[in-house]
Amino acid sequence: MSEQKYNPEKGYIALLGWSLNAVEAADKFDRRYVVVAPDWAEAYCEEHDIPYVPWNFERLNDRSVEIAQTLKEMGVDVAIPLFEETVEWAGAINSVLMDKPRLFGQAMLLRDKALMKRRAQLGGIRVGIFEEAHDKGDVIRFLKRVNQTLLKLDGDPNDPIHLKAFDKAGCLGHRVIRTPDEVDTIPEEEFPVLMESHLDGWEFAVEAWIHNGKIAFLNISEYVTLGYSVFVPATPDLEKYRDQIRGEIEKLIKTFDIEFGFIHPEYFVTSDRTMYFGEVAYRPPGFKVFELLERAYGFNAYQGMILAFDPKTTEEEIKAFFPKEVVDAKGYAGCFGVYPRRRVVSKLEIPEETENHEYFESHELTAPLEETVTKRTAFGTHWGLVYFFGEDPYVMRDLLKHQEDLDFYV
Repeated sequence: MSEQKYNPEKGYIALLGWSLNAVEAADKFDRRYVVVAPDWAEAYCEEHDIPYVPWNFERLNDRSVEIAQTLKEMGVDVAIPLFEETVEWAGAINSVLMDKPRLFGQAMLLRDKALMKRRAQLGGIRVGIFEEAHDKGDVIRFLKRVNQTLLKLDGDPNDPIHLKAFDKAGCLGHRVIRTPDEVDTIPEEEFPVLMESHLDGWEFAVEAWIHNGKIAFLNISEYVTLGYSVFVPATPDLEKYRDQIRGEIEKLIKTFDIEFGFIHPEYFVTSDRTMYFGEVAYRPPGFKVFELLERAYGFNAYQGMILAFDPKTTEEEIKAFFPKEVVDAKGYAGCFGVYPRRRVVSKLEIPEETENHEYFESHELTAPLEETVTKRTAFGTHWGLVYFFGEDPYVMRDLLKHQEDLDFYV
């Protein structure tokens, strides 16, 4: 890493969690920074002269105030969460650094999906029906109740319900349940879970950088298939909802008292243009959306995050840093998460039609370590991403959809 030239007038930033892309972005930026990560990162940080403080995020314990004190004594101004698991740590640390106890409570709301939905509801934001389940019986009762509410008759196929872990990122632990028999497949250790009714609509995500309680930059990410593919900016079909989406995000900022930082909410829009809130995260999105934004617009989204979190950032800096939404994009950047489609695979083989497509840019797939593909329970973790870039959003959308029919592992 280079000898960082930082601006002493600006904030001193702590990055919570290990992300090489975030570290490189901070290193090239004008803010002093330190990485707070588990001790396995130490050797790498020493070797590359990365300022580092070891901390184990596994458990909140009676020593947890210690990390806040350590950072305060170092002169750190703000902690930035890079992963779902570090969100409440950031809230706890920032409540000490900024002397705003409310920030910890806010972080807890942003971590617990059931509390989050209740808070959204109180703010007049539309959500589907939801409840917590403590055992399989709760799930069966909820499934029946939702379908009674929808006036289903005996013999009609059930409307599905969704089960999600309270505090995991994205698709982890997400299951779709249609019949009471499927409830038997849920392992006991997954409880308690959040249950939600299914929303028939177009699901999309938003990335919003917030400064002084106002939106500095708002991106709409279009999912082609949830858990498989995403691209930015969105097609004109989804972008036409931008003003309405902006209004929803402003409502969210007000409801959750968000003054600064970065949020990543998910929404559904139904055929009659009604917006339903899914959930909101206070950390960067998965599926390398930050990297896609940099490819499409040319700005570094991690540096944007540092600006949005730093209490010493000025309005002028914000204006100068962020491009104009949609119009400043040089093209459309998308990625596809590869899951092996066969039960037994022996090698990685990028399909010729993918590699030869003019939008194809790169991939980060590796050769399989073992031949038998583990069965995916719920939404599993993809084996790597394939990146595309081009000028036409509809070509991009169809191309990403088509990848689902191809074998990358044979």
